[in-house]
Amino acid sequence: MSVQEEVIEIVKKAGELLLSKAKSGFSICHKGQIDLVTDADQSSEEYITGELAKRFPGLSILAEEQGRSGCKDAEYLWLVDPLDGTTNFAHGFTHYAISVALTKGGKSVLGVIYDPVAREMFTAKLNEGAYLNGQKLQVSTSKDVQQSLFVTGFPYNVAVTNQDNVQTFAKITKASQGVRLTGSAALNLCYVACGRVDGYWEKFIKPWDVAAGSLIVSEAGGRLSSYSGDEFSIFQDEVVASNGLLHGEMIEFLRG
Repeated sequence: MSVQEEVIEIVKKAGELLLSKAKSGFSICHKGQIDLVTDADQSSEEYITGELAKRFPGLSILAEEQGRSGCKDAEYLWLVDPLDGTTNFAHGFTHYAISVALTKGGKSVLGVIYDPVAREMFTAKLNEGAYLNGQKLQVSTSKDVQQSLFVTGFPYNVAVTNQDNVQTFAKITKASQGVRLTGSAALNLCYVACGRVDGYWEKFIKPWDVAAGSLIVSEAGGRLSSYSGDEFSIFQDEVVASNGLLHGEMIEFLRG
């Protein structure tokens, strides 16, 4: 079994765990004023990190809830988001995913994102393309913002920060066919990759939010950058992803 096949097996089982928790019930606590965590997040993360440590000993793991574990000096690093879209999950809004990426030298080389409700498995390996349930992905071919659909997110501290994304959201909404707010950065990137949306931007994201999805976008022919248009890094706190054809215009909107 390949590394990718093993990761797929792990996230599928974690997905079943989330679906079971959604049905049987779960507890909720707060990491911040509106930043939630559930015992479903914790159970999913414990399972995923435990399996990764057992199957791939000697590697390092960075997970959303547990932080860093494993070999601190390892060349390879796993990045794990056990439940991307926790607020959705907590409210019974069935749009959330599990995201696992393997990085080498700060660059993603393997990405797996699973939507357990839709049973959609998005995968990518460096220089080998991106896939949805085994079918190769390609970004959209839209060249016109006015005819394009976008997706974004707001930060958890939207009520108290000046960098709240409200003005950009309004500008691009007026200029395009619409902007959606889905609550899952991982799935937003996957939707750019498969052409369901033409572009995505968000600030205050974390490495585990985007490590897998950014690889899926690039392997599907898309483009990623910072808000200023500089080279994208999974360790910066902002992302712009597009089909490539709209990227320059998106950057102009973000520069304001």
